[in-house]
Amino acid sequence: MTELSDRLWELAETKFEEFESAGLLAERLEQEGFTVAFGTGGLPTAFTASYGSGRPVIAILGEYDALPGMSQIAGAAFREPLKPGGSGHGCGHHLLGTGSLAAAVALKEYMAEAGLPGTIRYYGCPAEEGGSGKTFLVREGAFADVNAALTWHPGYGNAVVSQTSSANYQVRYRFQGRSSHAAASPHTGRSALDAVELMNVGANYLREHVPREAQFHYAVTDTGGFSPNVVQAAAEVVYLIRAPEVRQVEEIYARINDIAKGAALMTGTKVQIGFEKACSNLIPNVTVERIMQRCFEALGVPAFTEEEQRYARAILEALRPEAKPGTDGGLQVDSGQEAAQIGDPRPEAGPETNPEPKYAPDQAALPETLDPYRPLTGRMLGSTDVADVSWVVPTAQLETVCFAADTPFHSWQMVAQGKAAAAHKGMLHAAKVLAATAAELLKDPSVLEEAKRELRSRGGLEGYACPIPAHILPPVKACRGNGQLP
Repeated sequence: MTELSDRLWELAETKFEEFESAGLLAERLEQEGFTVAFGTGGLPTAFTASYGSGRPVIAILGEYDALPGMSQIAGAAFREPLKPGGSGHGCGHHLLGTGSLAAAVALKEYMAEAGLPGTIRYYGCPAEEGGSGKTFLVREGAFADVNAALTWHPGYGNAVVSQTSSANYQVRYRFQGRSSHAAASPHTGRSALDAVELMNVGANYLREHVPREAQFHYAVTDTGGFSPNVVQAAAEVVYLIRAPEVRQVEEIYARINDIAKGAALMTGTKVQIGFEKACSNLIPNVTVERIMQRCFEALGVPAFTEEEQRYARAILEALRPEAKPGTDGGLQVDSGQEAAQIGDPRPEAGPETNPEPKYAPDQAALPETLDPYRPLTGRMLGSTDVADVSWVVPTAQLETVCFAADTPFHSWQMVAQGKAAAAHKGMLHAAKVLAATAAELLKDPSVLEEAKRELRSRGGLEGYACPIPAHILPPVKACRGNGQLP
């Protein structure tokens, strides 16, 4: 399993292009006796691998996409790209996909030994980063017969994660103008780059007038050229809009669209608005999470050697001063306020208003403690397409220590640690907790009915509306053949 995760780390394939990564995972599952089918939900790099028959059906979610521009040599405590401009696993999805696979294999063996009925199904989920692959899968009914879904994420804490997440839209704005000589005939040109700049200025003024929890980020993906002596005829910017709920994202999206149209009007250009992807806010399921927490407590947490701790400390020393230990480079905020927005009760043990830093210089760089379970404790600042699964299937997820405390996600420091022994330990421990949780659900299907009732009480199942419109297609090549990898 560690060799498999290391191979995915080396491939570092980005969204909707994970052909080799998906193929390696699928091949391993076939070798373990699973029935594999590619092209799930019309996505060429998505697949399912099933074992067993009948109900209940337990899904274990795996991811394997990397991030562009994140290339970094492994095992270093300094910045050095493995391939300049290349991609890298800055969010640990090589561990996520392999750890979930290990859980499915362990559960399959246990089901055979114990004679447990039911079906275990590994979902190979592409394009979590910037593609919302699972949202497309949910929209196409890929989880229609699933009774519960389990997943995990590598991080720097050991915990059952019981938080909602931010909903988001990703939108591409492409401006078309008219080129001209910037000195001889600038009056005949219409600058698309000016339109992009004006749009960004307008959007930045909008920030004061949206809900405090809302955020939007942009990347200029096409400046129109490299010569200042040419009026740029085409330019492009991509926006990611976040808020606690989809309806809030929709409102901000409409206002940013107006800003884009205004920028086009001011510059005499035209704008094309391309909706790319979206995901919902996550609905935690306390019923399943409690079982996961009991399994986590029974299995304990990973233990790390002094050598592993030493490397983690070196990574922390390499962090920028503003991201040094104690600043929490993660994605979570424990406000406890957003839970009420999806109808959840207050947490049993209220979160701290100003939680203590997860790491201090006199503490282990790789924590060896299990966080207390605090159900429904606020909202992750980041987004995840696991959220859309959680609206149609009772879903629970956990985190294990794979990286040095407070390592920022989407950073070279995280890529550097991706093949370290600590990362492997955290991955395999997550697999144990996932498998144990799934086994408990198979043993007592009545829990799944309770979990479904809880989900419905929070607005899920029939209350789900996919945030990606039906006419929006993922940017993938057509899937060739019947269940075969292209």
